[in-house]
Amino acid sequence: MTPLVSVRDLSVSFGAPVVSGVSFDIEPGQCVAIVGESGSGKSVTARALLGLTGGAVTASTLRFDTTDIADASRRQLQRLRGRHIGFISQGALVALDPLRPVGREIADPLRLHTSLSPAERQARMLELLAQVGMPNPALRASQRADELSGGLRQRAVIASAIALQPRLIIADEPTTALDTTVQAGILELLERLRQEGAAVLLISHDLAVVSRLASQVLVMSEGRVVESGPTHSVLSAPQHPYTRRLIAAVPAGRPRFSRLTEEPPALETPVEPAIVLAAQGLSRRFDTLQAVDGVSFSLRRGRTLGIVGESGSGKTTLARLVLALEPPDAGQVSLLGEPWSGVPESARRARRPRIGAIYQDAVSSFDPRWTVGRILADALGDKEGVPALLESVGLSAALAARRPRHLSGGQQQRVAIARAIAPRPDILICDEPVSSLDVSVQAQVLDLLDDLQRSLGLSYLFITHDLGVVRHMSDDVLVMRHGRIVEAGATEAVFRAPQDDYTKELLASAPRLPTAD
Repeated sequence: MTPLVSVRDLSVSFGAPVVSGVSFDIEPGQCVAIVGESGSGKSVTARALLGLTGGAVTASTLRFDTTDIADASRRQLQRLRGRHIGFISQGALVALDPLRPVGREIADPLRLHTSLSPAERQARMLELLAQVGMPNPALRASQRADELSGGLRQRAVIASAIALQPRLIIADEPTTALDTTVQAGILELLERLRQEGAAVLLISHDLAVVSRLASQVLVMSEGRVVESGPTHSVLSAPQHPYTRRLIAAVPAGRPRFSRLTEEPPALETPVEPAIVLAAQGLSRRFDTLQAVDGVSFSLRRGRTLGIVGESGSGKTTLARLVLALEPPDAGQVSLLGEPWSGVPESARRARRPRIGAIYQDAVSSFDPRWTVGRILADALGDKEGVPALLESVGLSAALAARRPRHLSGGQQQRVAIARAIAPRPDILICDEPVSSLDVSVQAQVLDLLDDLQRSLGLSYLFITHDLGVVRHMSDDVLVMRHGRIVEAGATEAVFRAPQDDYTKELLASAPRLPTAD
């Protein structure tokens, strides 16, 4: 079969080379995946097929169907994008226009590239939202991006990318921030599109997702392909040391406090540590949506309580209630044995430093005008402790002079962690803190969080859609659905013998790495 995409000796340079000598083909109905750490060149390689790198591109062959992309005009490339090549951006959380309803974002390609009537465009738009698993498509279509959760925004971006039934789908981290059941639905959709003849170029740090969808995989490091071949062969019997390190860094199946990068120091677990955070009967409603419904839990000092559940299950709303950023309609939260909710902010102010947060999108939480040093000095209350704080999270003190946007994703997240621990909190709310990181950087950040927990006695409320991460990190776990806790218990007990049908569905939906035959 003639390849739909053919790439030979692709190099991309931004003054210095970032991609060198990359070659691959994608046939119609085939999925090829590219994996590697942040900065390995995988996203730049994908963007070269769209003419969107912004750098100097050279290749002996860079072809989509009959179009030579390297020599194509701007108009030719614009005609390819959307109609023939669909692009699911890695930055899906900020890819939507904040001023327009998401329905218009999806309907616009149909308006520009088809002869459908307004009524037909509306019907097709709602059909696309339903295809990507958007609950209540008519309601969500009328909402702006800031009214949707991260997972719902990502589904809207995917719907827009496939609206014109493109022949090639470039999916750059398409399931980041999606819980396992929604992730499974998106993977089934991409698999169905592939079976119908679409070619798929998948960029992902999730090796289990790659193993489920791709028939061929390229492993990139420092801009070069270090290993490639059939996906099952590469992931079950890797030959290159770099590939072996990537696979070893996956947290799934690794015991609590086992090192993902090296052996940990001996751990002494305290007996019956004190409860530092407790919720009793928390509820929160937004118009017709019951976001949190009668949730109760307790978190002990030095322990981690994981929270999992599909997008819209109430996880992040629960975190905001715990942080006292939203008032509960019913129920109460106590912090260190004293009332935390239901009291004036003036009564909380002195205790605010005792509870902090780490968010999924670290770079958006920083003032882009501030240097790293100023961000951390603001959290510390002085400049003197900034070098030591940076070193405590494994960063050079020299980074204090740089701005966050000039750091890698892993460095940005370490700065976010440094800012969170600067006031010496007792509790950290971790809301998807590693979902946007590639697997090796994710491993380093998870190990760092473990180290800090042991050295500082921190307690974590750890929200994630990644079941492998929550199993590795959590002592206990809550499973949420439709605002309620449907299952709770010790993490290993829940994973080994789930009782609720929804928990069983989550675990069954989670992709797994292949094992050697």
